Amino acid sequence: MTIRKYLIAAIVSLPMTTILMAAEAPLVSIKTQDDFFNNISKLCGKSYEGKVTVDNSDGGSFANKKLVMHVRKCTDSQLQVPFHVGDDASRTWIITKTGSGLSLKHDHRQKDGSFDKSTMYGGHTLDGGWAEMQSFPADQYSKELFVAQGIPQSVGNTWQMYIYPEKFTYRLIRQGREFRVDFDLTKPINTPITPWGYE
Repeated sequence: MTIRKYLIAAIVSLPMTTILMAAEAPLVSIKTQDDFFNNISKLCGKSYEGKVTVDNSDGGSFANKKLVMHVRKCTDSQLQVPFHVGDDASRTWIITKTGSGLSLKHDHRQKDGSFDKSTMYGGHTLDGGWAEMQSFPADQYSKELFVAQGIPQSVGNTWQMYIYPEKFTYRLIRQGREFRVDFDLTKPINTPITPWGYE
């Protein structure tokens, strides 16, 4: 019997309760990432206003618009954080424990709730980071999406998030590009509208 067939036979012979227990086992993680995740979880249900502190692009599409982050939904393995830009409720950051680190995805929706053609891009941690900061270099899905959409310069994207007692920061960097928004955690504000595509 080959090793592969032996393993399959061994798994099939396991009691169903054992298989279900393995599937429900807590994800393996490390303390710095758990602490980072938990630090954001402590803000669950609250909303905060931010401002652009760095943007070296010519577009400036975030200028003069109210920027709000809302830590809307928190589970043991995922955080959903809508990022509102003025009346635009199309963006939600999704931070997920994967068992090999943390994933950051950008869920972009149309006003009718359907997915934008550019959605679910983001990255995955490559190291332990810090309780106050994690980096998410672009993953393969995102790189292929950016090339297909004619923005290959975004292949080098790294997204970063920082959390301190009085400030949360969302930052995008790549060669020649930096964008940063800082949110004031000392002044919670009213909850914004439900993000597009969510209930």
